[in-house]
Amino acid sequence: MEFSQDLKLRLKRAEGQVRGVHKMMEEEKECKDVISQLSAVRSAVDRTIATIVAENLERCIQEQADKGEDTTKVVQEAIELLVKSR
Repeated sequence: MEFSQDLKLRLKRAEGQVRGVHKMMEEEKECKDVISQLSAVRSAVDRTIATIVAENLERCIQEQADKGEDTTKVVQEAIELLVKSR
């Protein structure tokens, strides 16, 4: 699967956020501030996961439909990926 530049940039931003959290910890910032930033990182990663699964699901369903095959298994696999990511 090819990953869009947008998805790669999202992960680079999340990477920067993680470095920022690490710096906050080194500077002994308030717990609530650190947790707030960690929540933002988790949210960004969760959105990226959801986007990747959705794009992959769309492609796989189209491929299955073009072959005249049942798409139930593909949908189930996508759901399992999302559940596993939590």
